[in-house]
Amino acid sequence: MPKKRSGGGLSPSQQAAKFLGVSVLAGAVLAGIALPAAGALGLAAKGSVEGFDEIPANLKRPPLSQRTTILDNQGGQIATVYSRDRTVVDLKDMSPYMQKAIVAIEDSRFYEHGAVDLKGILRAVNQNAQSGGVAQGASTLTQQYVKNVFIEEAGDDPTKVAQATQQTLGRKIRELKYAIQIEDKLGKKRILENYLNITFFGEQAYGVEAAAQRYFSKPAKDLNLQESALLAGIVQSPSRYDPVNDEAEATKRRNTVLQRMAEVHDISQQEADKAKKAPIDLHVSKPKNGCITAVKGAGFFCDYVREVFLTDEVFGKTKEARAKVWNQGGLTIRTTLDPQAQESAQASIKDHVNKSDDVATAASVVEPGTGKILAMGQSRPYGFGKHETQINLSVDSGMGGGAGYQPGSTFKPIVAAAAIEGGKSATQQYSSPYEMEYPSPVAICNGKNWSNLRGEKLTNENESEHGPYGMKEATAKSVNTYYVQLISDIGICPVTDMAKKMGVRRADGGKLAQAPSIALGTQEMSPLTMANAYATFASRGMYCTPVAIESISQTVGGEKKSLPVPKSTCSRAMSETTADTISTLLKGVVEDGTGQQAGLGSRPSAGKTGTTDYRYAAWFVGYTPNMAGAVWVGDPKHERRMTNITIGGVYHAKVYGGEVPGPIWRDMMTGALEGKPAPDFNLVNIPDPEKSKGNGDGKNGGHGNGGNGNGGNDNGGLTTAGGTNGGTVPTPSFSIPEGFIQGQSNGGNTNGNGNEGRTG
Repeated sequence: MPKKRSGGGLSPSQQAAKFLGVSVLAGAVLAGIALPAAGALGLAAKGSVEGFDEIPANLKRPPLSQRTTILDNQGGQIATVYSRDRTVVDLKDMSPYMQKAIVAIEDSRFYEHGAVDLKGILRAVNQNAQSGGVAQGASTLTQQYVKNVFIEEAGDDPTKVAQATQQTLGRKIRELKYAIQIEDKLGKKRILENYLNITFFGEQAYGVEAAAQRYFSKPAKDLNLQESALLAGIVQSPSRYDPVNDEAEATKRRNTVLQRMAEVHDISQQEADKAKKAPIDLHVSKPKNGCITAVKGAGFFCDYVREVFLTDEVFGKTKEARAKVWNQGGLTIRTTLDPQAQESAQASIKDHVNKSDDVATAASVVEPGTGKILAMGQSRPYGFGKHETQINLSVDSGMGGGAGYQPGSTFKPIVAAAAIEGGKSATQQYSSPYEMEYPSPVAICNGKNWSNLRGEKLTNENESEHGPYGMKEATAKSVNTYYVQLISDIGICPVTDMAKKMGVRRADGGKLAQAPSIALGTQEMSPLTMANAYATFASRGMYCTPVAIESISQTVGGEKKSLPVPKSTCSRAMSETTADTISTLLKGVVEDGTGQQAGLGSRPSAGKTGTTDYRYAAWFVGYTPNMAGAVWVGDPKHERRMTNITIGGVYHAKVYGGEVPGPIWRDMMTGALEGKPAPDFNLVNIPDPEKSKGNGDGKNGGHGNGGNGNGGNDNGGLTTAGGTNGGTVPTPSFSIPEGFIQGQSNGGNTNGNGNEGRTG
């Protein structure tokens, strides 16, 4: 018996025997690929022996990718998404006809040979030699299964797919080694089951279950003889034998399979002949893949769910790990989407804004106290066509949205909350002139001051809007100068801190600018952010991070398991008293102020309008104790001003937040809340301050105190809660030195957007 050399390697005779064996097999397997038989031994001699040894001992079999189903909070299907449209089923759930048909046409000696069919190889070599080409292949079902595993492992990477399917000796040798291993470990029945679950049947259908549904709209277990033969015939060339696009060619191929089944005695010749005469009777189900198929206009919410999965570390520590789980699929994702709220949102949007309008609208609804996203929709549908988009206008750019939109005066309640939480009274009164310069200096977070170096000014919407005003009236009328005086009084840092506590951030991920103009909503934000911020008021001061997913289960290898999901984290952003005070202020907006067209009738509601400078955007953000929602209308490109414009078939000389977004919000919330409880707010008493009786118009800071008023602060005549106005003085006819009334004005509006976001 030959002995090993002292170095532990094979002796020359052993090497020769191994080389010969591998070379013969290598030459044999070439019968199945387009390489000439001559020279096969030479190719093998260039490293096949060493290569065979170096192939890993165990074939990595990745879990088969399957479809993922996304459900609403009632269990209704929103959409199905998949990298591979596949549903893995057991062999017992596959028609016996299907099992026999695939074996008969692809590997009729499957139950008789091992991993390699030597008789089949010799037959193929003989046939190919006679034809001068590749007339017949010799790969067994086991080898084909291994090849499909290589393809599955390659995923959607075109380079890896090409490597997995390349017609080379090296790949065939790897396929051969793994086929031997698989045959030993799995056995025939399991190999057949795996093969029928992994193989491609055309028309985006992977595996026999998906194929049965695609072509016949039935489960694989119910396939009859001729249907099974048709599917078995497709496998060799899914494009050539596609029955949807070439019925004649598919029929020929089906009949070839039927005849082969008769020849191997799976069916009688009489059964084969009868089945051959039957016409192909397709009941095609079109591929339904991706968020574009979502019902009730929930395509953008579906896309948001995908973004959450791919970005949240609860689903994997790295982006690649999360993407692998998502592409593997087999997930059943139950979301927070409320079908009633979603349907109402889309219906309201459709009633008020056309998808072909110059401007678009987006809306989001969340549940106070839980952060659950109940609805998310927009006027431009999810898609690739004209007047369609894949940009989710409701969310931040990092989650598939745009750069956001200035929220205008809908930001003012955040300023009010910061002031009240810091000790200011809701009866706080300011002169609130029609026009004024931004007060300066104003404290910012780093201990320094913002200064109005360029003398930036702001105005109210109308010249008739001038004070003095208290907080209640200033909020109802959305008085810009009041809120700039308020933020200048308390400083900017308490406002940005409050915004952070309420989850308010820029849509582009940047930091909030430290300037008094922030009070007028100059920082771009998304509808979801604003809806969830107002939910903090509705839940009496508790902020909860937004969540879209309630639970996820995944089926892998026939086993179902639950995956962890992100949970909402709730924290107190403000006291209950502060939140209740804001609700009292905003209830007045819909009852007597700029938001009257958004009112919900007998159901208690609160909210705020917002219209940015030049009318690039208009908003209404509001809530009831059990639901909060935001509606934005505008041009996503920030180019079309909303003046002299037709929206939803209605002409508008100027668009206001209460006029267009308000009714959208009203109709959306009315439908979403139908049949649900109508609790009231915990209101507080905010007494009306005594008004001064002068005739001064308040322009340019001319807001003098009457004889008995107490100016009380360094803004020159700005009334504090501790004093009342005893009257006003006429606007002076002479110039007042800069800084005489409003303090030292030695700064500029560093972000250069003084009046943007200024109107109500």
